[in-house]
Amino acid sequence: MSDCDCSVEITDRSQSHVLIKLLAINATMFVLELGIGLYAQSTGLIADAIDMLADSIVYAIGLYAVGHSLTQKANAALLSGWFQLGLGLLILSDIIRRIFIGSEPVSVLMMSVGTVALIANIVCLKLIQEHRHGEVHMRASWIFSKNDVIANAGVILGGLMVWLLDSRWPDLIIGSLIALLVLNGAKHIIQDARKELASESLCGEGGDCCSSATVSIEPSEKPK
Repeated sequence: MSDCDCSVEITDRSQSHVLIKLLAINATMFVLELGIGLYAQSTGLIADAIDMLADSIVYAIGLYAVGHSLTQKANAALLSGWFQLGLGLLILSDIIRRIFIGSEPVSVLMMSVGTVALIANIVCLKLIQEHRHGEVHMRASWIFSKNDVIANAGVILGGLMVWLLDSRWPDLIIGSLIALLVLNGAKHIIQDARKELASESLCGEGGDCCSSATVSIEPSEKPK
């Protein structure tokens, strides 16, 4: 076996281990947040739960992509982006529905569950950090994990504002911001995957290279 093959095998194994952990954490948090979010009538928690579902789907697709060709990995990232886009629109539709039918979010549950979700996603961010400049499907996973941390902080802030103002509107606003965050992440991933697919540096079927081209998703972030 060549050094190149060994390197690819080690990388694939590392990616698989990380994605399995991310999938388990996000799937668990999806069930927890959705159940409590429905009980607490919290748009923010429900939006964050759907975001967790989107991430779980993304990590499952990314796990499938490990060990496949670079083109398949880029296609997996593209599919992940479209899933994220669809779920972002689903969140917005639920927010519009709740604006008209009304809701009474429970601030204490919002803050407590939001804190648990924040801790879980910080762990996820730490796990995926070393792959943030890697192949396109792993870069997509990094973006999702980073957005989750921001969304969780938003849920906690929303719960605090609901408690202080005794109003449902902070919850609806936070839910809307999470939806926009999800849609923005989907846009970046779709764009990055399309660039990867169009790149001449992608290894073709008969290619003889061991690494993929890295297209930076965020110009301000450079590999160390």
